[in-house]
Order: sequence, then structure tokens, then C-alpha cells
Amino acid sequence: MFKRDRYLRQLGAITSIALVAGCGLFSGSSDDGAPIVVGTTSAPSTLDPAASWDSSWELFRNVHQTLLNFPAGASVPEPDAAESCEFTDSTSEVYSCKLREGLQFSDGHTLDAQAVKYSIDRIKKINVNGGPAGLLGSLSRVQVKNDREIVFHLNQPDATFPFVLSTPAMSIVDPEEYPADALRTDGKISGSGPYNLESYEDGKQAKLVRNSKYKGLADRKNSAVTIRYFHDSSKLVKALRDKQIDVIYRGLSASDVVDIQGHEEEQKLQLVESPTTEISYLVFNPKYSWSRNPAVRRAVAQVIDRGALAHNVYKDTVEPLYSMIPKGLVGHTTGFFDTFGQPSAGKAKEILEKAGITERVPLTLWYTTDRYGSQTKPAFEELKRQLEASDLFTVKLKSRPWKKYAPGYQKGEYPVFGRGWNPDFPDADNFIAPFVGKQNALGTPYDAPEITDKLLPDSRQQSDRGAVSKDFEEAQQIFVDDARLLPLWQGKSHVAANEEIAGAENSIDPATMMTMWELYWKTSW
Repeated sequence: MFKRDRYLRQLGAITSIALVAGCGLFSGSSDDGAPIVVGTTSAPSTLDPAASWDSSWELFRNVHQTLLNFPAGASVPEPDAAESCEFTDSTSEVYSCKLREGLQFSDGHTLDAQAVKYSIDRIKKINVNGGPAGLLGSLSRVQVKNDREIVFHLNQPDATFPFVLSTPAMSIVDPEEYPADALRTDGKISGSGPYNLESYEDGKQAKLVRNSKYKGLADRKNSAVTIRYFHDSSKLVKALRDKQIDVIYRGLSASDVVDIQGHEEEQKLQLVESPTTEISYLVFNPKYSWSRNPAVRRAVAQVIDRGALAHNVYKDTVEPLYSMIPKGLVGHTTGFFDTFGQPSAGKAKEILEKAGITERVPLTLWYTTDRYGSQTKPAFEELKRQLEASDLFTVKLKSRPWKKYAPGYQKGEYPVFGRGWNPDFPDADNFIAPFVGKQNALGTPYDAPEITDKLLPDSRQQSDRGAVSKDFEEAQQIFVDDARLLPLWQGKSHVAANEEIAGAENSIDPATMMTMWELYWKTSW
């Protein structure tokens, strides 16, 4: 007997499949045209890859194409728009790629080596503050040899450059649709990825349909995906339980994770959990007097109780983090714990008094209301409680939705603010380099010459990424001593789905982005 618990929005698809019922038993991917609906609290901040160094990349990963990408289960990028890529010198300073033959953008325009050069050059030319140009610090120039061959000349050895080219920031865009010296503003996307963006409602939803012109490594297991964007985690979970959406990624609250874990069968839901290198941290902006003072920053580091934050607010769905490089990557340390030990108001008071600070320090902590899930507000309330309980700080909390929050930190408007970080690529370099230098992902210049001029260049000469731990350990000790960045917790990936969805366990790539093409409907007859 054919049985599929689909919803009214899929009734036509069910009817067509039911005509062939009774033909035995089959289990596998089902491409019946019914879109899989994915819910998330992580809406794009922009539709132009040249402007984004945030989780807007999740949409880009599915509609744009990069020279290299990560197949399911891989930790090293492989050719996608490219047919092959390699360093062609012995010092990791010349990187060459040959494109697949016959590539086209979704609008039918030719994707050739000139389009790749155009896409990379415009990132550097537009140079959005806090944007992805910071990833291209080692790139000197891009050379087109012919229609299919392109060469990247670096200004220093950089074994991580293939990883950089795999990030959605390096999405190949159509030169006929994207201005060379300005961001595209018409709300459309012209890409060559697995899906076309059929329609987009800012902050509400994106409809993706299979791109018939795509040539790449993605093995698409469905024909259409609709992404719905939510501002509230509780509404997101209610939509899953009410069968208005089929999958949740980003936005599950800790209590929702615990509840689904305990009642999967009766709720007819599934929860896929896996460790990730997602981190959460505080940023101190030295533009402001109290944030500029190292004693204040170190006193905050001495007071914060990460264990209480992880347990009381996140219900142990995250774990305390004591370095900017998370567990699972070469170079991870416990530097903040080794230096500051257990939370201590007494030690924090000593730090402040040695700096001549004897009165309560006023701090304003900023957070975003709709980027990292509904747990963010109680997390910052817990940080406020901890700091004020020490009798050393007076804390104000302020917040904005991400659309306003991101431009705010890029302009340096916040004295202390919260950020999350999902890696651009799975290498320790990506938890150090984006946060230092005059141009970084935080919009707050961080002059750290020992890191930018020595440790990072030294580490990038090593093609064996397991041999660079010493460089990154030294870099992290600088972070600890400066206390400009304060790591809080390391997360886990949680994908919730109704029981008819398959492929969720393969859908999260090494940069913690969802590859929508891995999802599909289970079929039973």
C-alpha cells in the first residue's frame, strides 16, 4: 500500500505518484517536484557576494558556484566550476585552475575565465568594510591565460588559498549583471550553482529551483527548495510541528533541542546532531575608552562563567570555549582558562585596582535579535547578571535586528558586541586571520603585527596543515594577553526535520552551511 504523509501543498505530487502504487518496495531519493521547505533564523544580509562575510553565504552556496567546493564528508575542497586546480610552483605562490568546458550562468551567459577574474577583482575593488576583501590579502593579481585557464599570483606563500577560493565569498558572478565597482541592488541573483533563485522576499523567503545549466560536483537529490526566514525560534519550531516547513537549520533553541531529542518518535520528528566548529564570542571595540583599557577587558575575562552560560542558558547544547580556535582543529588551546582560571570577582577586582579603577565600570553590550536564535537574549542577560554580581560593572544591554546590527558593528558603533563565527573553511587560520589587521570581519581594526607579519605568513608556507600548531598557539596567547576577543562557547549542529526527510546527516558542509541538494523525500510503497 502506498503511504506518504504529505501536506495539502503537495497534494498534486502525491496524486501523480499514487498512480504507480503497488509495484513492490523502494527506498531512496524521490524527485517528485514537491519543494522541501527549510526554516531558519539566519536571513541573508545581502544578495551580493562582494558584500558578505557572514551567513548570507548559506544562500550563495546553493545558488552560486565557486572554483572549488566540498563534497559530502570531505575536509579538503575539490574542483567544482573548475575541472582541475593546483599550485604550479614549489612555494605556494602561483595557483592555477582550468574551468569545466561549456559552463554557463543561469541566464545563458557564458562563464569563462574572464568572468572568474571579474568576480574576484570586483571584491577587492568594491572593498566593503567588514566584507570578504579581507580574505584576499595574499592575492596580488589574477591572470587569464585563455577562456578556460586562470592563474592566481600571490604576494606570499599561502597554502590556505584553495580554501579561500572554496568560500561563497568567491562566488562567480555574471559580469553582464553585476557592476564592477558597485554592489548589485536589484534584489536578484545571476549564478551558475545547483539552484536558480526563482524568487526572493527580503527577510521572508527564497524559492530555489533546479538549475538545468549547472555543471559541478553537487549531486542534487531534489528539484526544488524553499527557504523560509523566521525572526523567532518558537514560531520556527511551531511551523515544523504544524507541517508548514519540513526542516530546521539554525535557530533551534536549547529547550527545543532537548524536547525533540526526548520525543522524536511520538512527535514524528528527527534530530540530527553533530559537532561543529561554530563559536560565539565577545568583541571589545578600542574606539571607546572602557573597551580600550586592557585592565577592563581582562577583568571581564576573569568574571565570565562560561560553564554557567552553557548549562543555564543553552542546556548543555553548547560547551565552554577557552580559545578562538575550537576543538577539533590544529592549534586549539585552553589559553583563557590557563591564564584566568575559574571565574573570580576577587581576582578581577585586583586587576582593576592595579590599573587605578576603583568604581564600577559602565559597559554597554550589544547583541542581534534575530541571527543566532532566541537563546541570544537570555545569554546576554546571563552575562549582564554575572558581571553585575561581581559588583565591578554596571551593564546596559542593547540590541538590533541583524539588518541594522551588521552595519552598526562595521561602522564601529558598539563598545562591546556579540558575534558568532561559522568557519569560512576548516582550518585554524580561519579563526585567527579574519579578526586581525586593519581590514577584518569585525569592522574594528586590530593591530597585531606579530600575528599578521610573522605567525600567519609562516604558517601559510606549510602545505601540511598539521604542522602549524605552534604558530597558532602563539597567536592565541596574544589573543589571551590582549583580551580584545573573548570566546564564550563552541556549538553543535542540530538539524530537525519531519520523519519523511532523508539526507539531513549529509547536508552540513565543513563550513557549517547547509547544502540543500543533499535533502530528499523518503519514499515507501
